[in-house]
Amino acid sequence: MADILALVLTCNCAQPRDNNNRKLTPISPRNALPCMIVGESCNIKTSLLFLTAVTAASDLGVRVVFFTPTPFQSLPGLLQDSLACLNPESLKKITFMYSRSQEELLQNVAYLHESVRQAAVLPALLIVDRLDRYLGLQREEQAAAAVHLSALLIDTASFLTRNSEEPCRVIVSFDVEQQGQAPRELAAPDPILSILNRYFSVHCTLDRDRRSGVPSPPGEPGDAWQIYFSGAGNTVAHGGSNQGDQILGRQWQLAICPNGTMEFLPTSMESCVNE
Repeated sequence: MADILALVLTCNCAQPRDNNNRKLTPISPRNALPCMIVGESCNIKTSLLFLTAVTAASDLGVRVVFFTPTPFQSLPGLLQDSLACLNPESLKKITFMYSRSQEELLQNVAYLHESVRQAAVLPALLIVDRLDRYLGLQREEQAAAAVHLSALLIDTASFLTRNSEEPCRVIVSFDVEQQGQAPRELAAPDPILSILNRYFSVHCTLDRDRRSGVPSPPGEPGDAWQIYFSGAGNTVAHGGSNQGDQILGRQWQLAICPNGTMEFLPTSMESCVNE
C-alpha cells in the first residue's frame, strides 16, 4: 500500500512532472502490506486519502472503495488545483460508502464478499477514513473494535485478491492524540494504536512542522507538515524501474499554500524511527 502513497506524493510534488512515468511496476507481497496514515486530528489525512483514491483510479485504473463517516459534498478544498484536470470518468471507479457507525462499517465491508458474484471488476483498494471514529468511546470497546475491524479489512482484502488478478490493498487513517507532542516524541505508545500496528505494519506519519514557531491552525494557509514512512515492508517500485526503491527514511514536506491548496516537496534522506 505504501507504493500508491509514494506514487501520490512523488507525482504531486511542486516540480516538473513526467505524466508518462506515473505507473507502478507489478506489486510484490511486500508492497501490498496494509498501511495506516497516522497523525493528529486534521482534514489533511482525508484529503491525502482522497488524492490516493483518485490516483489509483485515474493513473492505475483500479476500482476503489472509500469508506467514510462523513459524506463528501464536494471535492476537498485542499485539492482543488491538484484535481483541476481530473477526468470525471475516473471518479466512476471510486465507490464512496457512507458508514455512519461501527455496525454499518462492518456490514459494508462484509458485503464486499458478496460483490465477487456481482461485480465484473473487483476493487483493488480499500480505504477507511478516520478509523478511530468507528472504535467507540470506552477503552475496552475500542480494543475489541480495533481487532474486529482490522481483521475483517485484512481478511476481505485477502479474499478479493484470491478472486482477482489484482492484489487488493488496504489504507486507513487514524487520529493520534498528541497532547502537545509530535508523533516521534510520544512518551508511551497508544494501546489502541499498538493493536492496530499488528495489522497495519506500514505507517505513513504526518508530523506537524513546529520549527518555525507557533504553527498555523491545522489545514490553514501557512501550515506545514513532514510526511515519512516507517515500519516493515517499505519497498516500493515506481517510475518504470525494475528496482524497488526503499522508502523507509524518505520524507516529504507538505505545505498549505496561501490559496489553500496542498504543495508537496521531497526532502533529503533522513533516518526515521521505526515504530
